[in-house]
Amino acid sequence: MIIADPCVVSLTWTLSDGQNRPIDELPQPVEFFFGGNDLLAKVEEALAGHVTGDELQLHLEPEHAFGDYHAELVCFEDRKLFPEQLETGMAFEGLPKGHATTDMPADNVYIVTEIYPSHVVLDGNHPLAGMSLRLAVKVCDVREATVEEIEAKSVGASPITVLAGAPAATPGALH
Repeated sequence: MIIADPCVVSLTWTLSDGQNRPIDELPQPVEFFFGGNDLLAKVEEALAGHVTGDELQLHLEPEHAFGDYHAELVCFEDRKLFPEQLETGMAFEGLPKGHATTDMPADNVYIVTEIYPSHVVLDGNHPLAGMSLRLAVKVCDVREATVEEIEAKSVGASPITVLAGAPAATPGALH
């Protein structure tokens, strides 16, 4: 079957930064909805027309991946607004209740980048924002999408989010 909208593709990949330093590896095939919300547009564009067994080497500039890095999405909030157990790398959907920083997007996922006794540094950028990426992809399988997948424009609650935009977060912390 040829990859065309809508279908489900099963992929493995190796993701590296622009200098070929490894970022992520997906060694076991994972299914993604093609023509919906599961993959970046440039990845879908490259996959279109391919079949099982094809391998692709992609180079993605920030504007085709996770956008430019925006320093204005970094803020400092009072340490006492956060749970006692707080670690660098934890993610929060939105800023904590009682936050002091104004004009920050309410629906962003904020990553804790630094913790000090008096304050916490939060970054609302995607962790890969501003980075050029290299992606080695292998198409392991292609199948027809189910009615449910077509309606949802997604295979479902995939734990893999690196190629679908910002990381998912639930209110509170994520590891």
